[in-house]
Amino acid sequence: MVAITPPGPIDEESPATPLASGRKETRRQRLLMNLQRMPSASSLRLVGRSRSASSPYSTRGNLSCVSLSPSHVLESYPSGSITPGYFSNSRSSATGNPFFDIPAFGSAEARMPRKIANISTTHLSPTTASLPAEYAATRSRSATARKVPFEFWARMPHEIRIYILSFLGPKELVRVSRLSKEFHEFCFDGQLWTHFDATEFYMDIPAEALAKIIVTAGPFVKDLNVRGCLQIEHYKRAEVIAKACKNLMNATLEGCRNVQRSTLHNIIKANEKLANLNLTSMPAVTNSTCKIIAQHCPQLQTLNVSWCKNMDARGVKMVIRGCPKLRELRAGELKGFNNRAVAETIFTTNRLERLVLSGCVDLDDEAFRTMIHGSRPEFDILTDRPIVPPRKLRHLDLSRCSQLTSGAVAVLGHLVPDLRGLQLSGCVSLTDSALQPILASAPLLTHLELEDLSELTNDLFSEHLAKAPCATRLEHLSLSYCENVSDTGMLPVMKNCISLESVDMDNTRIGDLVLTEAAAMVRNRSTRASSRNSRPRIGIKLVVYDCQMVTWTGIREILSWNAEIRQPSEGAATYPTEIIGLKCFYGWQQTVEQHTQRVLKGDFAAAARLERKWADYMQAVEEAGVGGAGLRRRRRRAREAQQLHADEEVGAVGRRRARTVASSCAVM
Repeated sequence: MVAITPPGPIDEESPATPLASGRKETRRQRLLMNLQRMPSASSLRLVGRSRSASSPYSTRGNLSCVSLSPSHVLESYPSGSITPGYFSNSRSSATGNPFFDIPAFGSAEARMPRKIANISTTHLSPTTASLPAEYAATRSRSATARKVPFEFWARMPHEIRIYILSFLGPKELVRVSRLSKEFHEFCFDGQLWTHFDATEFYMDIPAEALAKIIVTAGPFVKDLNVRGCLQIEHYKRAEVIAKACKNLMNATLEGCRNVQRSTLHNIIKANEKLANLNLTSMPAVTNSTCKIIAQHCPQLQTLNVSWCKNMDARGVKMVIRGCPKLRELRAGELKGFNNRAVAETIFTTNRLERLVLSGCVDLDDEAFRTMIHGSRPEFDILTDRPIVPPRKLRHLDLSRCSQLTSGAVAVLGHLVPDLRGLQLSGCVSLTDSALQPILASAPLLTHLELEDLSELTNDLFSEHLAKAPCATRLEHLSLSYCENVSDTGMLPVMKNCISLESVDMDNTRIGDLVLTEAAAMVRNRSTRASSRNSRPRIGIKLVVYDCQMVTWTGIREILSWNAEIRQPSEGAATYPTEIIGLKCFYGWQQTVEQHTQRVLKGDFAAAARLERKWADYMQAVEEAGVGGAGLRRRRRRAREAQQLHADEEVGAVGRRRARTVASSCAVM
């Protein structure tokens, strides 16, 4: 291999000699070694492409993509020694065009590719048009380098990630856990399962997954609700709860019928912080279970053992004695409440605020009196009232306690000043004398249920309830099947009880006057809206089906009030903000519901049109039922009115439903 030495300075004035031509040839070779490919765009200079065809290193490309790169070798020579015509120097030491006189490269160094530094767009070949320097796009290597993505989730603090996932429900957490192992670990973090309510999703996941969630989140679970959950009824899966859940505060095991007694006892023993416990309809609950509750649950505040057939009132007595913070006891359908010791315990402790004894048929007058004022109280000579501390009861449910009489229930008078809810439905032997002292001494009463008390009269409602201290606070009143109650008793109630939100009066003797008074009461207590876009709400619900004295005119009065738009002579129109929800005779109920839907949507014009056509239809039906001349004409008018009403109720599109003719109801 022949070594090529760098040339020395050239004297352009000296004549051409063989040595000079050799040096010129060497310079030409080195010049051609700097021929490099130049892309047509400056942004593609750094992108790898095939070399030009004029380059000795490749066979592809074309001659138009070559240029002269600046080199340290050429910089030491005058510009006139290179190809003439390319630069401003007019003198040249060689003739001919070097682009067509390319010598062969015999050395390996000549064939070796060289890396050329970044070239400005101003150093382009003559065959390529270059942009001026001020318009040439410049791009640095740092700008073209791909930025490393910011791992937002990975760099987020653990607490924030848990807080974000806390907004997901149980179903969503199980689905998100399938994304990756990391998300699986996060989704089953115990902090997300402090409130475990399996009633929402237990039908959608297998028993193994449910058991896994309980095992993973067990130490963190505080609120557990597995009501009716069939997956844990197997004794092995129930044991999972007993072993994993150690910090329960609220537990609902209602309806878990196959849970073993030992498993239930282990759950209670392992959770001494229990505050609310629901064991409704569990066969595993016995008096021994109540004893364990009394020993291991000192923080218990609420207990529900209704419909537990394998226990009686003696177990309730142990819980009341052993749990000093117990405030709510639900013991419906239990036996043994005629036991004087149980009643004496309830009276002595005097801690219960809610007592539910519905369906306790063994509860008699003597036991109930003992619960309220003890076995042998002292009586005031002037008032003939027992001198005992007032009871803390706020809600008392004695529904279907059939052995109670008026004398026993009247004992509540003046001894329950904080009473807010009283349920006496089904105590068929009660009369007005049982409720008179209660209404006079319970100023906070808001809920009163007197269903199926057929012995009550109008005097109780007109003279006592309407004038009672609780009249302005009363919100819910149930008089269903009180067959002796009529307009005489209910008109004062509707007028004075201005806070009523629900009144059940089905199967009574009330008539249209009560409905009219109810509409007037709502009209007086509600405000009017000046904006047409306002949407009303249902302020009071009335149940008046199977009432013989209620006719379609009373129903129309309610519908008319619901859609009333007042247009004063001076000022803007006003719209209702509170309407009456009505449940009436089934032949009219569909029209009432359609009318209510239109009013709630704010379409008062359509509601008024429906009410008017329904009234025309009902009037035509009544006229068609009258005999005499013009019978056919009246019947035809009734059919036409029925058709118009049906078209208005259904609308322009849709299938017309079958209607029930109002005159077919014999009761009405």
